[in-house]
Amino acid sequence: MQRRLEKEWELSIGPDTVRLFILKAKALSAAVNEDYADGAEHEVELDGEAHDNHHHDGLVEESSEDLTEEELRELINDLNVDEAAELVALAWVGRGDYDASEWADALTAARERANKRTAKYLLGMPLLADWLEEGLEAIGA
Repeated sequence: MQRRLEKEWELSIGPDTVRLFILKAKALSAAVNEDYADGAEHEVELDGEAHDNHHHDGLVEESSEDLTEEELRELINDLNVDEAAELVALAWVGRGDYDASEWADALTAARERANKRTAKYLLGMPLLADWLEEGLEAIGA
């Protein structure tokens, strides 16, 4: 029975990979928070003629923020079914939907709900980085 419990805690997705997601999610969250804090909406309106020769420094910043979200989205989309389910289950454990002792249940529920919108679902979580961190800590990974 002890062997079975140990097996439950093994992750297909490496803890270092989850930590990479956490860093990306924190960077994304920081960019969003800065926008809200300074009241900036970062929208640039261009008329039809001006876009060919118009340069705006804000676009570089905007691209890097979008790149972070796009990178995170691509990383999540590149996960296999088991890894994606584990990432969702970690977020749920970190959020408190499941206790660490209910890891197998969280993982089963995440696998049952698996679909092609996992990245959208996870990126829609306002505290994704915190929840992933807390999930990793809770299961001792």
